[in-house]
Amino acid sequence: MPSAVLFSCSFNSVRSPMAEALMKYLYGHMVYVDSVGVRKQEIDPFVVEVLDEIGISVEKHKAKTFDDLEDTSFDLVVTLTPEAQHRALEMTRTMSIEVEYWPTPDPTAVSGSREQMLEAYRQVRDRLMAKIKERFGPLAPAKV
Repeated sequence: MPSAVLFSCSFNSVRSPMAEALMKYLYGHMVYVDSVGVRKQEIDPFVVEVLDEIGISVEKHKAKTFDDLEDTSFDLVVTLTPEAQHRALEMTRTMSIEVEYWPTPDPTAVSGSREQMLEAYRQVRDRLMAKIKERFGPLAPAKV
């Protein structure tokens, strides 16, 4: 288990804050977790809703970019979009930080009814939850 993980995507409004919230929920204080985007945009209301469905609140999330980071001492940067992967590799090229790319679909690209859109966000949420559990192993005792 790394001691500090940074999740990154294009806008820090959907995928990376979702991954950050899930990681914090699953692993509590076992690891420091943050998230950024290449650019920033306020959190997507559908993210708030689908995380709320499983008891996780992200309403206080403040979007930030790589340039907004005050500390870059992460053990691992997980990128969720090609654009974020490029930026993370650029940032870490002179640092000893592992970078992993987890290609993650963009639920904002789905159109249709509200329920169809929510289902796309749920699929991303569930996919990220499974990937985080697979990558980081056993859960914190309180979440077993």
